[in-house]
Amino acid sequence: MSDYRAEKDSMGEVRVPKDALWGAQTQRAIDNFPVSGIRFPRTFFRALGLIKGAAASVNSALGLLDKKVADAIEQASKEVAEGKWDEHFPLDIFQTGSATSTNMNANEVISTRATQILEGKKKVHPNDHVNMCQSSNDVIPTAIHLSAYLDTHEKLLPSLRRLEKTLKNRASELKDVVKTGRTHLMDAMPITMGQELGGWAQQITDGISRIEAALPRLGRLALGGTAVGTGINAHPEFGGKAISKISSLTGLPFSEAEDHFAAQSSMDTAVELSGQLKTLASALMKIANDIRWLSSGPVAGLSEITLPALQPGSSIMPGKVNPVICETMMMASGQAIANDMAVTVGNERGNFQLNVMLPLITHNLLESINVLSSATSLFAEKVIAGLTPNTWRINDLLERNLMLVTSLTPVIGYDKAAEIAKKAYDECRPIKAVAAELTDISPGELEKLLDPRRLTEGGIIKPKDPS
Repeated sequence: MSDYRAEKDSMGEVRVPKDALWGAQTQRAIDNFPVSGIRFPRTFFRALGLIKGAAASVNSALGLLDKKVADAIEQASKEVAEGKWDEHFPLDIFQTGSATSTNMNANEVISTRATQILEGKKKVHPNDHVNMCQSSNDVIPTAIHLSAYLDTHEKLLPSLRRLEKTLKNRASELKDVVKTGRTHLMDAMPITMGQELGGWAQQITDGISRIEAALPRLGRLALGGTAVGTGINAHPEFGGKAISKISSLTGLPFSEAEDHFAAQSSMDTAVELSGQLKTLASALMKIANDIRWLSSGPVAGLSEITLPALQPGSSIMPGKVNPVICETMMMASGQAIANDMAVTVGNERGNFQLNVMLPLITHNLLESINVLSSATSLFAEKVIAGLTPNTWRINDLLERNLMLVTSLTPVIGYDKAAEIAKKAYDECRPIKAVAAELTDISPGELEKLLDPRRLTEGGIIKPKDPS
């Protein structure tokens, strides 16, 4: 018993580890929900600390909370936001759907710590003081929006912009490398490597734009609606003032939700952001897989590019090197795509004035943001920045590309061009040599019509008028 202390809540007495900052309600949740061992992510605790500190400050300014108590709560909340007490937030993601247990976890840790700061001169109450003018039903939706906004602004968007810049820089560097294009995994007309990378860069640019478009709605916070959206037991000015305080603390444009009933009963904006993350993930999956194909080999694959060698690729095959970061990027993308389904299902389970899958939404949305942030940073640094074209291989494939014959169709027609392509393939000869035999186009004009670099510029190429 010396390792425990007794704590009480409205249901009675509970044994709590002696050194734990949490109280009875957190302990009940520990005992009730030993499901997965997955905890809320760090940014969510940061958001809770910001919310509780802002609430105490505003409640003090509104004359509802003793200033000394408010100051102690603010200090304790700041410590929570900074991660000082993360080990005292042990609760499983799979718990009560409103995440009331986690809200009370924050209230209890902050109240215990605030009481310590006051040196026991006044006992700070988790509900009456820390949770003043709040409910789990507006705090947790607020924390979801706040934490997702923070991670998107501070991690994901900078990582994506780094990838976008790296792709654009490499596209510029490789603009003169002409290579075989591919459709259906089959040879197609030539493109430049710069055009290929530029296409990938545009996908990332569009992904950034889509995510940025969701931020204004993500910045609308539910705080102030309390239990069901009416704001019962909260000062009418509390929500707006507390959110203004959060904006001041973060430097980000948060505002009070236009309709608290919508903000608390649904997580539509979380689904919107998750959907944009899914779109981004599908683009990243495509880019990473393209690069895997282009680097395949080095003998039996396409082998058009070489990636930086990062680690041995096999426990049994010496000298093997694999595109490991591409695979990491693809797995992170797959996780974000799967998470989107969980967020969508979670939002569907809102009943009347409350969503009851808030922890599930929190975990999956923040996980998507964070895995995509980390993976795209690695992808930019360890793949895009370091890939090098194998020009000898590119030129060899280009010279033997049967689809170059496409440029002859405006001059000799589709059927004749097909005949040339078939003969060139059957006899393993270059298109240019066969075309010289089967047409009366001069060698100089054939050179012009079949110039791979010129073919990357589009348009219709015709020989000079003999007259």
